[in-house]
Amino acid sequence: MTGMLEAADVTRSSSPRIAPPMWLVVALACAGQFLVVLDVSVVNVALPSMRADLGLSAQGLQWVVNAYAIAFAGFMLLGGRAGDLYGRKRMFLVGLGLFTLASLGGGLAHEGGQLLVARAVQGLGAAVLAPSTLTILTSAVPEGAARARAIATWTAVGAGGGAAGGLVGGALVDWLSWRWVLLINVPIGAVVLAASVKWLAESRNGDGRRLDLPGAVLVTAGLGTLAYGISQTEAEGWTAAATLVPLAVGAALMASFLLVEARTAAPLMPLGLFRARAVSSANAAMFLSGSAMFCMWYFMTLYAQNVLGYSPLDAGLALVPSSLAVLVGSKSAPRFMPLLGARNVAALGTVVAAAGFGWQSLMTTEGNYLTEIMFPGILMMLGAGLTATPLASLATSGAAPGEAGLVSGLVNTSRTMGGSLGLAVMSTIAAARTAGRDGPAALTEGYALVFRTGTGVLLAGVALMLVWLPRRPSGR
Repeated sequence: MTGMLEAADVTRSSSPRIAPPMWLVVALACAGQFLVVLDVSVVNVALPSMRADLGLSAQGLQWVVNAYAIAFAGFMLLGGRAGDLYGRKRMFLVGLGLFTLASLGGGLAHEGGQLLVARAVQGLGAAVLAPSTLTILTSAVPEGAARARAIATWTAVGAGGGAAGGLVGGALVDWLSWRWVLLINVPIGAVVLAASVKWLAESRNGDGRRLDLPGAVLVTAGLGTLAYGISQTEAEGWTAAATLVPLAVGAALMASFLLVEARTAAPLMPLGLFRARAVSSANAAMFLSGSAMFCMWYFMTLYAQNVLGYSPLDAGLALVPSSLAVLVGSKSAPRFMPLLGARNVAALGTVVAAAGFGWQSLMTTEGNYLTEIMFPGILMMLGAGLTATPLASLATSGAAPGEAGLVSGLVNTSRTMGGSLGLAVMSTIAAARTAGRDGPAALTEGYALVFRTGTGVLLAGVALMLVWLPRRPSGR
């Protein structure tokens, strides 16, 4: 693949190329983002079928989700910096190719271990691909209203990918097999890959710098180890050595990463970047809100299937209104941002999402669809859509051109790592509440406690946004 890309570079330098339409660049970037986010949620409705077919344990089932999310978040900074140094198009193609091949491997897996490895490799490919989707888009669209609309489209497509995962996964599981929730990525990935080779232009801001490999190894190992330690709490508890050791090791690795970044000449993550208020505050808000919102699809799907007895397709259809709400929220945010300011729109969206989480925490075993799935789901995802666009806009506005890929990776890392850690913590909370009971009433108690906890997290996020976020993008 590298040779093909180098040949493309040579061809481009020797003959002029026609610039592709802006809408096509945005469409390709959004297609890559859609695949990445879709795969975070599309497996949720397939989990019971995967467990039955491959004999996975309850903890193994959680790792089908976490293997992807941890690899995705752990390698995101590396993927973002690699795009800045070696070319955003090149990393887009490499990441998409790796993601597509791993999807094929996961769909053909015959053992639980094979599936988990494939999911981790998918996450690695997504970590290389995702930062380039946003930087390709922001490089192609001039700053201003047009870029705000493009970022809103990127956010809506990403959020829609997460929202559509339940419906797409449910249909594939009911009509074909759980394997097709992964195999469906192969033809789509191949088409996007071919179109991207032809139409995307290369861009980079490397300035001859080298990749900070020690920093990359430390941050990836640190984030992954922390997430693993938190995931162990569900089975082992917070005081067990199996939990405390990886948490301590992860914290030590992250501290070492910060020391390396403070001393190296070309750091993976320049610590001075966080002196920009927009970057630091928006990423903190993204992490906090992501830790609650990421869990919504996982627990709503489990509630629909394990408590209410929905089929995979019915569970996916039940979340269609929420899928539409997140698109409406994402596309509406740019209209409100000039009037209210990015900070206030983000806070308003989080308040709306918190109201939905609070409503959802009143769920019962009878499960009236309108009042215990549809309406609270609409509020949760409408708020999520309103929140994500202004936070992404604020974060990227604080970045210099040479750091655009890094900041894009950081935005995705904050959201995904917050979601991964949040899922591990929320799963522990639900398991502790059920205390080993498997009946619908016990499961409902655990799920309801998760949504009450999420309500508190989101309200804390509102306070953080109002105090720390700048009123408007810095325009740096």
